[in-house]
Amino acid sequence: MFNYIDFAIAFIIALISTFLLTFVVKKFAIKIGAVDFPNSRKIHKKVTPRLGGLAIFFGAFLGLLYLQPQHEHLTEIFCGAIVILITGALDDKLTIRPIAKLTGQLIAASFLISGGLIIERITLPFIGQVELGFFSVLVTVLWVVGITNAINLIDGLDGLATGVTTIALISIFIMAIIDARLIVAYFCIVLIGANLGFLYHNFYPAKIYMGDAGSNFLGYVIAVISILGLFKNIALLSFVIPIIVLAVPIFDTLFAMLRRLLNKQNIMTADNKHIHYQLLNAGYSHRKTVLILYGISAIFGTLAIIFNEASITTNLFVVIILLFLLHILAEIVGLVFGGKRPVLDLLGKIFKRKVREQE
Repeated sequence: MFNYIDFAIAFIIALISTFLLTFVVKKFAIKIGAVDFPNSRKIHKKVTPRLGGLAIFFGAFLGLLYLQPQHEHLTEIFCGAIVILITGALDDKLTIRPIAKLTGQLIAASFLISGGLIIERITLPFIGQVELGFFSVLVTVLWVVGITNAINLIDGLDGLATGVTTIALISIFIMAIIDARLIVAYFCIVLIGANLGFLYHNFYPAKIYMGDAGSNFLGYVIAVISILGLFKNIALLSFVIPIIVLAVPIFDTLFAMLRRLLNKQNIMTADNKHIHYQLLNAGYSHRKTVLILYGISAIFGTLAIIFNEASITTNLFVVIILLFLLHILAEIVGLVFGGKRPVLDLLGKIFKRKVREQE
């Protein structure tokens, strides 16, 4: 069923195309003034072009042109992607209002819903499949808009969103191969290639940012891929799998909303207390912070693959590990124990002791 040579060729096309197109997009962004200026909330110290998402989009598109995928919802997916890309690009150039960005995301989601691409059911323990009925539309909209914004919010350090989404896509790609979901594998492989081609320019110190055009596009497509593949899995607790894969951006967003509610702030208010900022404040360098979050994302991705294939007994151990990791993330953002970090401090002492013993 799978032609791995085609996968390899599509990957290379997307990677090289995005790598080369990024040079063109960078010059274009500077020419039209689509640049990111430093301020008190941002880490970078120099003006940096945005719009890198355009290179990712066209690189992935060229990879798909080679693969020639066939799917009943391909038109709706593509139309939604164009809307989300244009919305993000306008924000990169003009800094449009949040309501305008949300409108673009809702329009993109409406294409999917009008075509019938929705989250129709979830599978629960002891109950089995639960048909969502009328609520399927609401759940689909919340998923698409939520994941789109989650990827956008984590795009705060050089190469962070690019790497985290690549790791998530690799995890989904492996599960798509195992579950024989061809269209999901197609989307994943070209996006992995496009992301890696862009990462050369985007890793610290970044020469260009993906901007909202990139983060919104990647969030939208990953949400769509999840609906096509992970939510269609009839395995027990299948709806948990996409949440595990995207745990870092999802829970960073949820923690941010909860933190603002506890502080009686508007949940849409921007701040510098996301996971990546807290790691920087803890003394890690820009590069190390990004690599740490890559590692955490890879662990979640691996756990999602295990969860997708393992028995209920094995999954109980996976859940315990997941809860432990989520607690670690909560400690990093200062959401538990009044900002104290007992588990992190204990792990730090154990690590330092082992280093001294090895010396």
